[in-house]
Amino acid sequence: MDANIYLIIAAGIGAIFLLWVLFYFIPVGLWFTAFVSGVRISLIQLVLMRWRKVPPGAIVNSLIAATKADIALKRNDMEAHYLAGGNVQRVVNALISADKANIELNFKTATAIDLAGRDVLEAVQMSVNPKVIDTKRVAAVAKDGIQLIAMARVTVRANIQQLVGGAGEETVLARVGEGIVSSIGSAQSHKAVLENPDSISKVVLNKGLDSGTAFEILSIDIADIDIGKNIGAVLQIDQANADKNIAQAKAEERRAMAVAQEQEMKAKAQEARANVIQAEAEIPMAIAEAFRLGNLGVMDYYRYKNIQADTDMRQSIAKDPGTEEHNPKE
Repeated sequence: MDANIYLIIAAGIGAIFLLWVLFYFIPVGLWFTAFVSGVRISLIQLVLMRWRKVPPGAIVNSLIAATKADIALKRNDMEAHYLAGGNVQRVVNALISADKANIELNFKTATAIDLAGRDVLEAVQMSVNPKVIDTKRVAAVAKDGIQLIAMARVTVRANIQQLVGGAGEETVLARVGEGIVSSIGSAQSHKAVLENPDSISKVVLNKGLDSGTAFEILSIDIADIDIGKNIGAVLQIDQANADKNIAQAKAEERRAMAVAQEQEMKAKAQEARANVIQAEAEIPMAIAEAFRLGNLGVMDYYRYKNIQADTDMRQSIAKDPGTEEHNPKE
């Protein structure tokens, strides 16, 4: 009796498991939902989707939504997009949103945008409801040397046809920042920019900065503009300091050259004095030699000594400051 109970319980569990496996591989409920929604798909195809690692619910529900929106889609194309790594549900939702907003978008373009890594549904929503992005604070210098710091608010709309291969928000912001710098830099005075900040917007907007991007720029508005440093004065001060340093370096160079010349002159004077001393030291030897050869007599020697003594006396009188008391004018 107990064995029969165990067999009945085991048979029930087995039956439940078989039913679960049957309904998992043969989603009858999903097939019936598709049938009553007007989507014609066989149970065999649903089973094959399981074997192809494609969730039938994602494909069937997307087909139902597209059918209700009067958008004709092929099951094979949707399966191929899923197997390629795409998001089928977002693609179908994007197609429905684009159709309701009268935006031209086909399945091939939508899947290409999705596989490119962009959110196709968000792109469609941005086409209907433009997005506002703020630039960073951009610093530029007018021709009068005054720095201006501006921040712009850019209103963009997604360009569906350029989403594949088009540049993103970073490129748009960089181009707008470049345009602001160029516009401020071409202004004669910072006061003119402060009086008419919309002139920056007009100049930048006319440059076609959205070319080659995934967006269409609708407007560029200057949200804030402040006065920065007086760059012209700072540059002049730096130039003056540089000129001063150069002049000081040249003056130091001339002083060093003068010191070197002075040292050279002193060295030459010392050399000349050494030569004189050496020559004076050779005089007695020359006199002795003259006596030996008979070229100099005793009287000649006495006359030489008298002349030398007279010369020494005159030099001592010239050096004596007391000689100023004997000024002839007195």
